[in-house]
Amino acid sequence: MDAIKYLDPSVQFILFSVLKIVFVFGVTMTAVAYAVLVERKISAWIQDRPGPNRTAPFFVQFIPVLGPWLTRLGIFQPMADGLKFILKEDFTPSYVRTIYFWVAPAIACVPALLTMAVIPFGSQIGGEKMVIADLNVGILYTFGIVSLGVYGIVLAGYASNSKYPFLGSIRSSAQMISYELAMGLSVVPIFMLVGDLNLSSVITYQADHGWNILKQPVSFIIFLIAAFAETNRLPFDLPESETELVGGYHTEYSSMKFALFFLGEYAAMIAASAMMVTLFLGGWTLPGLSDPASSLLGGLLHIVIFGAKMGVFMVIFIWVRWMLPRFRYDQLMDLGWRRFIPLALANILVTALVVAFTNK
Repeated sequence: MDAIKYLDPSVQFILFSVLKIVFVFGVTMTAVAYAVLVERKISAWIQDRPGPNRTAPFFVQFIPVLGPWLTRLGIFQPMADGLKFILKEDFTPSYVRTIYFWVAPAIACVPALLTMAVIPFGSQIGGEKMVIADLNVGILYTFGIVSLGVYGIVLAGYASNSKYPFLGSIRSSAQMISYELAMGLSVVPIFMLVGDLNLSSVITYQADHGWNILKQPVSFIIFLIAAFAETNRLPFDLPESETELVGGYHTEYSSMKFALFFLGEYAAMIAASAMMVTLFLGGWTLPGLSDPASSLLGGLLHIVIFGAKMGVFMVIFIWVRWMLPRFRYDQLMDLGWRRFIPLALANILVTALVVAFTNK
């Protein structure tokens, strides 16, 4: 650390930025892999079955006591899934629009990863903020990037040149427009209270004034439900809808191209969870631990707190999938346009009146 202090400031900035990017990318990819395992385990628990409890490298069975326990826990299952995707035949049907067919999975995957760039996942370590890009318009960046994900889905439906993927992509675009509007309106009261679009400022405000979930429960509920629709999770998984559309927009995909859609969905869940923690649950703060960390241990503790809060939302995403039935499409659109948008607008009006009268 002492040697770094003598580097040129621009070199220091690049070095720390690269380190934070590598850390966030590595943690996100690991979280995606093990979120799948957690989903399998939770679904197995709900359905009264064991879940993954066999997959492991051959040498693990020779580890006394620990080997069988690790195998039953299923921690090697994500590695087997990744290897399966890599080794499966990468088949491209002859009737698809090839270039768009290949590009679509990447377009669907990348926006969720880019969103993580503005999330403050900790306070400070060694005077360095634990956020890749501390933008003054972080929330606008987030909504702008997240909205790009639907282009990959629409492009996949168009490029597949098949009716089921096309119907799934049309559903996804309509669903995204409907619920992104409600989601955007739901966060307006937060920034009325905070007076800043910077996500780090939102966390600082909550450290001083209490968590926003207590002040804006309506905004939280709208944002949470809209997040299910934005990530195409049950009960809003109409773009995939296996019972009607076989697999929706990724029906014609296989191997790593399908894996990118899979990765994009779980990365979007992680990004949505991180946003909810930042906007409503105080980010990395806890009562008594709200001040910026002055030590390495304190900074790491804040990162752990942030990750634990994210984990709670990830479990909620997974639990809802296995407990609630899918909406009909007319119910989905009715909920977005006739319920959430008017409710979000009313919440903005009430918050504006409260802020106006309390600031006099």
